[in-house]
Amino acid sequence: MGLRDLFRRAPKICAPHELALFVDRHAAFVVQKGIFEYSRARAGHFAKVMFNEQEFLRAVEVSRWRAYPLGLAMVGEVVEGVLRPHYRSERGDELAALSELVLSVFDRYPEPPLLAEGEWAAARADLARRLGLIGLHPVKRVIDIPEPLAKAYFDLMPIHERLRGRDFPTMLNYLKIVLCNVHDELTSRLDAPALVDALLDTGPV
Repeated sequence: MGLRDLFRRAPKICAPHELALFVDRHAAFVVQKGIFEYSRARAGHFAKVMFNEQEFLRAVEVSRWRAYPLGLAMVGEVVEGVLRPHYRSERGDELAALSELVLSVFDRYPEPPLLAEGEWAAARADLARRLGLIGLHPVKRVIDIPEPLAKAYFDLMPIHERLRGRDFPTMLNYLKIVLCNVHDELTSRLDAPALVDALLDTGPV
């Protein structure tokens, strides 16, 4: 990477496949960053030892896959809130297209072998349900988006519940901050009118 690359603006998001990449990367980042940072903070001086234990690494991997659909739901709602002012259809065609796009991102990944049989399919069904609910209420403030999902996400941390203490508010604040960052990047890169047109003209990516 050269010096010019450090100051180069990220490309505009104009097409569904570009939005799908954005959603995938940021959903994964939201959940993984929280899992790793929380685990390191809770482990303290023992973090290096713990992250070399295969049993713990397995628990992290399970947490990561179980949390990924929650990340997709949160990032998907951030995207929908930015796009909604540009909707043209009164039938919800844009939300349906966006939901299909987010589900197509989920479908890129086969069922993780560490999860129980049927768990991945159930997670997809839950994600589809959550995406369908977005259009039933006004656009939320970004800081309100993680409220319904934060407890489920916190419960997935690969740290015994006895050791979590009163950390839930800290985790909720983390999700609020990181989703605000996602929103800021999205609004700076998104060509919303072009993307709405493209979503209505194309299927899942």
